[in-house]
Amino acid sequence: MSHAITVLLEFVYLLALLGLAIYGFNNLLTTILYLVACKRGQVASTDVPQPKIWQRVTVQLPVYNEYYTIERLIGAVAQFDYPRDRLQAQVLDDSTDDTTLSLRRLVDQYRAQGLDIELIHRADRAGFKAGALDNGLKTATGDLIAVFDADFFPAPDWLKRTVPQFADLNLGCLQTRWGHLNQKYSLFTRAVALGIDGHFMIEQTARSRSNLFLNFNGTAGLWRRACIEDAGGWKADTLTEDLDLSYRAQMRGWRVGYMPEVVVPAEIPAQIEAFKRQQFRWAKGSIQTARKLVPALFNADIPEHVRLLGVIHITGYLVAPLMLLILLLMLPIGLLAPQYMRLFSWSMVASFGPPLLYLVTNTEYVPRLVDRLRLLPMLVILGFGLCLNNSLAVLEGLFSSETGTFVRTPKMNLTNQSGELTRNSYTMTLSPMVLGELGLALYALVALFFLTPRFGWGIMPWVLVYVGGFSYVAFANLLQNWQLNRAPLKATHLASSK
Repeated sequence: MSHAITVLLEFVYLLALLGLAIYGFNNLLTTILYLVACKRGQVASTDVPQPKIWQRVTVQLPVYNEYYTIERLIGAVAQFDYPRDRLQAQVLDDSTDDTTLSLRRLVDQYRAQGLDIELIHRADRAGFKAGALDNGLKTATGDLIAVFDADFFPAPDWLKRTVPQFADLNLGCLQTRWGHLNQKYSLFTRAVALGIDGHFMIEQTARSRSNLFLNFNGTAGLWRRACIEDAGGWKADTLTEDLDLSYRAQMRGWRVGYMPEVVVPAEIPAQIEAFKRQQFRWAKGSIQTARKLVPALFNADIPEHVRLLGVIHITGYLVAPLMLLILLLMLPIGLLAPQYMRLFSWSMVASFGPPLLYLVTNTEYVPRLVDRLRLLPMLVILGFGLCLNNSLAVLEGLFSSETGTFVRTPKMNLTNQSGELTRNSYTMTLSPMVLGELGLALYALVALFFLTPRFGWGIMPWVLVYVGGFSYVAFANLLQNWQLNRAPLKATHLASSK
């Protein structure tokens, strides 16, 4: 029996190493594709002449308890440099607090100024964001549908720069790049900003310019209404309705375009607990979408390499449980089957893929290589520290029969110039998961104690990154929670935050 258990552990360990290697090499491939696009001068989108007649656009603003940011958002939409007779704005409000009262005032104010804007309030929040977007389509008058979350701040020329791209009748969706309003708030937000930049500058550009499947990111994008309807519309059976619809559209033959040169700044969650909940939703929703669509991907009439890289892309959050498995199996494998531990170092060659991707990420937010080098260790530690959080999300996405609740990420109206993280009705309470993170940090230390004499100091950096990752996420979260709880509750006009 003990031999059978050892063989099983060896098999699972090797499988986890192979899986990590595949995803690591995918990051290397993505970086290479981006560099090829740069060499060919294909990063920026092709210039398209402005149309003689502008298409009618509906701008949808899904809102749920966004008291601190909705005034900025609606004000930005009101400043759009676009023909007023071709523009409609919809505020899709599912709020349960005084956000709705502010919205009524703002909608009346801008309607009086000539903006075609309506407030659509729902009391039941059925289908969450997907349900709100779908409900808004019933009265939307635009042939193109723009979507902005409450913490985004689009420039006045955003529509003038994006709408002309839809002269391509095969273009079903156009994503623009996320920027940052508060990346300088803390070391944590700086690291998160670099991670976001890597996705939007390198991955999205590489996939778009290589004609691979890519995803709409839920906001700062523009859809052709005919594409939404042809692909089956917004669905609430996953927590990532954006990924779901964009993949369904591409399997129907529509193209999802990307304009990295058009940037829409947004707020990075400054509360670590809020960031973890956001990552949990993204991880769970992505795996739900993969469970739903991977069979259809295998049957879709698309090139084999597009199919393969699409599956790798849509299942990307599987990296988290693979990382966790390697840590948990490291000690028993090192004691029972030490010959397999030597494969660990070789598999780590693939681990250079993600760091290289972020080092190549040259944006206006972190333009200097030396600054990216300084932030990279923090980003790596954060990635390892989140693997318990994201692993649990992946397991729920794989095995839970229920979609789950769309947990909104609170926005606090933080920028580099103003605002501070204070305790208020939107502040998230500490999750018990922090105990698991502390336990894993301790387990990694125990593994280091027993394995270093057997395998030498070369194993230390790989184990210490687990120790550092779980320790940072746990202790930083505890410290921030303690600081917030010591502060007085910020007075607001919020009636409820159910």
